[in-house]
Amino acid sequence: MTTSSRILTRVIGLATAGALALTLAACSGGSSSNPSDPAYTSNYKTPAPVAYAPLTGVALAAGTTVGPALSVKICNVFACEPQDGLNQADVVFEEIVEGGITRYVGIWNATVPVSVGPVRSLRPMDADIAAPFGGIIAYSGYGAQETRDLAVDTGLVNVTENDPAMYRNDYNVAPYNLMLHAQEVIAANPGLAPPAQQWAYSATLASSTAAQDGTPASAVQSIFSNQSDNTWTYDAGSGRYLRTQWEAADVDLTGAQLSAANIIVMRVNVDEFVGVPRTRMVDSGEAFVLSGGKVVHGTWSKASTAAPIQFKADNGVTIRLAPGNSWIEMVPNESYVPGGSVTITP
Repeated sequence: MTTSSRILTRVIGLATAGALALTLAACSGGSSSNPSDPAYTSNYKTPAPVAYAPLTGVALAAGTTVGPALSVKICNVFACEPQDGLNQADVVFEEIVEGGITRYVGIWNATVPVSVGPVRSLRPMDADIAAPFGGIIAYSGYGAQETRDLAVDTGLVNVTENDPAMYRNDYNVAPYNLMLHAQEVIAANPGLAPPAQQWAYSATLASSTAAQDGTPASAVQSIFSNQSDNTWTYDAGSGRYLRTQWEAADVDLTGAQLSAANIIVMRVNVDEFVGVPRTRMVDSGEAFVLSGGKVVHGTWSKASTAAPIQFKADNGVTIRLAPGNSWIEMVPNESYVPGGSVTITP
C-alpha cells in the first residue's frame, strides 16, 4: 500500500514546441518532395512533450506523472521533532497558533514520501491555505468544529485520525505521534485532479526574479513571537537556503537539514476565530521573496478562499520563483504579536 506505483496520477503541465517544420532537399537524384514517395526524407522530428511539476516548476523525467495535492497539518514543537517528510514537500506554510508557537501546512505533490507527520489539528486559516491546491487535506480530529467545517466547505477530501491511513509512531509521545501513510491515502482516493500551478517559475535559478533583480540576502530571520523564530541561511554550494530553529540546525527524521530553493516571507494580519489566532489569508500585505542568495521586495494578495496567493514585485510585475520547493513564512504584523519581525542579512 505504500509504493509510489500505487498512486493514480495524471500528466499535467505539458509544454510542447511549435509546429513541425519540414525542409525538403531537392537535388538531381535527391529526395522526393512527395511525402508518400519512399524516397521522401525529413531531418526534423516532433519534439517530445515535457511535463513540469505544477508546485515546483521542475521538469519531470519523461513518462513521469503527477497526482493530486496532499495538504497535511504538521506539528512544530520539541515533542514533535524530528518531523517526517518535510524535505520532500513541494510547499510548506508556517503559521502562528496559540501560545506563540507555530505549526506547518505541508503540501506534497511531485514527490510523495511513504509517511509524513506528526499530524496535528486544524486552525482557521488552513482551509484558505489548502483550498487552491485541491486534492486532500489531512489533520487530527481535535480542534473546533467550526474550524473543521471550514475545511469541509472547501470541497477537498478531508482525512482525519480515524482514517486507516493514520497511525501512531513509536518514537514520539502521544498526542505528538500521529502519522499519515501519505502514498496510501492518495491511492485510497482515486480520480482526484492534479493541482493547478499556483505561481510563476523561472527556467533556472539564475533567471528567477530575486536572483536577477534582487539585492544580496545571505540569510533571513523570521520572528513570530518570543516563543518561535527561525533563520534561513543561503548555501552557495547547493543554491539553497538551510533552516535553523531554536539555535540549531532544523533536521528531519533522516537527519538532513531542512532546505528550500525559495523562501517567501509574508507579513500578515492576525485576528481570532473561536478563541484561537487566525492568519487573515484573504487579504494583502508586504512580501519578501528570496532565491539564489538575493531578495526581492513586493506584495502578496489573495482574493478568495479558492484563489491562489499572488506575489508581485514593487514594480507590479509577477515574481518568478526558482525551480524547486518553497517555504512560506507567515510572520504576524506587530499589531497582533509585539516583536514579530523580519530581518534580512545582506
